[in-house]
Parts: sequence; C-alpha cells; structure tokens
Amino acid sequence: MPMKFEHIPVLYTEVLKDLQIRSDGTYLDGTLGGAGHSSGICERLGENGKLYGCDRDEEAIEASDERLKEYGDRVKTFRCSYSEAVQTLREVGETGVDGILLDLGVSSHQFDTPERGFSYRFDAPLDMRMDRRQNLTAADIVNTFEEKELVRILRDYGEEKFAPRIASNIVKSRAKKPIETTFELNDIIASSIPARMRAKGHPSKQTYQALRIACNDELGILERSLDEMIDFLNPGGRICVITFHSLEDRIVKNIFRRNENPCTCPPNFPQCVCGKVSKGKVITRKPITASEEELENNPRSSSAKLRTFEKKSE
Repeated sequence: MPMKFEHIPVLYTEVLKDLQIRSDGTYLDGTLGGAGHSSGICERLGENGKLYGCDRDEEAIEASDERLKEYGDRVKTFRCSYSEAVQTLREVGETGVDGILLDLGVSSHQFDTPERGFSYRFDAPLDMRMDRRQNLTAADIVNTFEEKELVRILRDYGEEKFAPRIASNIVKSRAKKPIETTFELNDIIASSIPARMRAKGHPSKQTYQALRIACNDELGILERSLDEMIDFLNPGGRICVITFHSLEDRIVKNIFRRNENPCTCPPNFPQCVCGKVSKGKVITRKPITASEEELENNPRSSSAKLRTFEKKSE
C-alpha cells in the first residue's frame, strides 16, 4: 500500500526553525516516515546542500524516494535504523552533519495500515514490526514470553496499572490456543481491566504501546544512539528529537543534560577534577509542544514534545 501524506508533520514549523538549516549544510533525518519534515529541509537546501534519510520501514523508503526525487542527488536514503545511521554515513565518506532529526514513534501510515498490526482499531495479525525483515513480532512476545517478563514489559513500557492481571490472562488464554490477532488480544485486555477504568479510554492503548516498544527495541535504540549522534554533529550543529510519551522524553532530556554538563565530581568539590567537558548546550529548557492550531488539525500531535541540543562551536 503506498504511503499517504494527508497529515502535515508534527511540529513541522518548530523543527525547521530549531534546525537552523543552512543552504549548503548536510542533514540527517533518521526517521524518514513519509518525508514530510525532509521535504521542508530539502526546500531550504541549495545546490551544495545534502540530506541523508534513514528508516527501517521499506514502505517509508519507497514513499520518501518518490516524494524527494525532485531534489536529485542532493538526497540519499538508506533502509536502516537510525542507530545505524552514523556508521552508514561514515561509510559513504561523511565525517559530520549540521543537523539531525528524529521523529520517534509510529507513523500515521503504519497506524492506519491494518495488516501492520500497530492499531487496536483493526482486526489484524499481531505484528507491530517497524522493520519486517526482523523475526520477532508482537505475537511472539504475547505467546512465548514468560509471565513475569510480560508484566515487566507492560509495566515499564506501557505504565499499565493492571499489568499483572493482563499478563496472567494472556498466559491463561494462550494455553488454550495461540493469540494471533489484535481483536483477540483486545478481548483479553478488556476482561482484565475494571469497567470503571475502561470508560477512561480504550483499554488496549497502554498494552499496545508497551508491546510495540518491546518488539522494536525503541527505548534501547534511543539510549544507544543519542551520544553518538551528538558526537557526529559538526560544531554548532543541532539535533532535534520529537517524542510521544514520557519514557522517550525522559531519555532524551537526561542524555541532553548529561552532554551539556557531564561533570561527575561530587557537588562539594571546589572545582572539577573529572576532566569531562561539555559537548554543547540544551536549547529547549522546556520541551516545545503543539500549538492550539496544530492540535485542532492533528490530534495525534497532542503528546508530541520537541527537544533540541546544539553542539559546541569550536
């Protein structure tokens, strides 16, 4: 199914402003999606500017290549995780970039494609893989992981209050037959949550978030990537990260702060002796969120937060 472009990218104006795009600069979009943000970057590039784009999803790469083809050889895309982006760019001869964008989470296209299994709104196979070359699916997690591990995933990644009850009912249900579809899982989740709590929103929301994060190692990839990306920025370059839940946002906030102030000396030391030097500064002391206008036009932007870090100029 071709990827569609009905939605203006989340925090589009804010991202393009914070990246401070130069016409001759080199930029990396580590999460291409439908290339919405990348289109805006390319519009601001001159003949000597370059954009590299990465995505794990083959449909995203195909759609991005089509959308960005008018920019010719100024654009080069790779099918890989953003955790592999720096190494990939080094292999093509780049030693640094002037800006990096990560728009985390699931694209609208992925949510709205039933067979991908990301949404509890459609009856579909429990898949949830961003990269369909990988073996592990959400169905594998649900049907093979031990109960205590399911509890940990639902509690830590979904902040689900009823994680023990949901995990227990999953294990009981799969003992009778494998849990194969989203609606089968929805029924198990609904039966595990008191009716008064189900009235507050779809009961599957937090469990699906948890399974998706676990299936795609989203938090692990984020934690392993940000330091390397900051190091790969050219002096004065910026990295912008859009998150959609508190777990991601906390990781970004803490890593940005640590890169700004890496000193590990005890607070009572009169001067720093650890030798760790700041790599730059946090631009967004508070995360940027969607405007009222954007919230009206795109409800999915309601949980989006943008944080920006600038590499120290030499």
